[in-house]
Amino acid sequence: MELPVINHPDYVAKINDDNKFPIKKFGALAKHLLEKGVVKKFHIPKECSFETLKTSHSIEYINHIKNKTLDIKAQKKIGFPINDSVVKRSFVATGGTVLASKLALDSKLACNTAGGSHHATFDFGAGYCVFNDVAVAANYLKNKGYAKKILIIDLDVHQGNGNSEIFKNDKNVLTFSMHCASNYPAKKSKSDIDVELKDQMEDKEYLNILYKNLKDLNKNKYDFVFYVAGVDIHFEDRLGKLKITDEGINKRDQIVIENFYSRNTPLCGVLGGGYNKSFEKLIELHSMLHKNCANYFS
Repeated sequence: MELPVINHPDYVAKINDDNKFPIKKFGALAKHLLEKGVVKKFHIPKECSFETLKTSHSIEYINHIKNKTLDIKAQKKIGFPINDSVVKRSFVATGGTVLASKLALDSKLACNTAGGSHHATFDFGAGYCVFNDVAVAANYLKNKGYAKKILIIDLDVHQGNGNSEIFKNDKNVLTFSMHCASNYPAKKSKSDIDVELKDQMEDKEYLNILYKNLKDLNKNKYDFVFYVAGVDIHFEDRLGKLKITDEGINKRDQIVIENFYSRNTPLCGVLGGGYNKSFEKLIELHSMLHKNCANYFS
């Protein structure tokens, strides 16, 4: 048995080359994982259904995306033009995280090669996030009776404000966000647990804070964990303000994965953000999530 990893060719949408979002990373990451022998094949997701999406997004918003009728101001807030390719990608990538979460119930670990669109809220998208795939998948698991108590641990450099907004009145989903205080969004939402980090923080302090918070999180029992493994905490990231090294990111992933695997808690890993100055470095950093999870299957 190998680590279940989800990928679809339509994860790579057609957007202008001058867009700051590195959309081609999803295809490059898939190629890298195959070449390095992390996986032999991918699980192919279907588009997320309307019924599943509407547990986390308004019907009006979903229809605006589906029919490409979102106004220009709202599209600018997302950062993508809502064209056919972006619409397809949004539905498929969300379906990918739903599929990964289902597979993780049996395998204990599963990863998408996209996902972590944590700035999308109930009725609008933002920050390169159209649909909030983790929120959709968490509600899917709850509604199907697969999990009652869910933890979202978000270690992207940016706060997971969409998750906190969607689940602010849901006591069965705990939102944990450990992010740089001065990074986007300027106006933060309130997660169940927010850990705000100072600019230029380095590995040792960062990992010590993570250890401490995991120890506190372990006081509760969760049926399922979603891990948003953003690599925009890296010191060479174009949008992040932390100074975490390659080794620091790798160690972070190892700590989180082992913490929940050792407790027999299923974990679904998703990419989160990453805007490294070097495209090759970005792929290497994102692949650490999958490689560390795959070690449990070798």
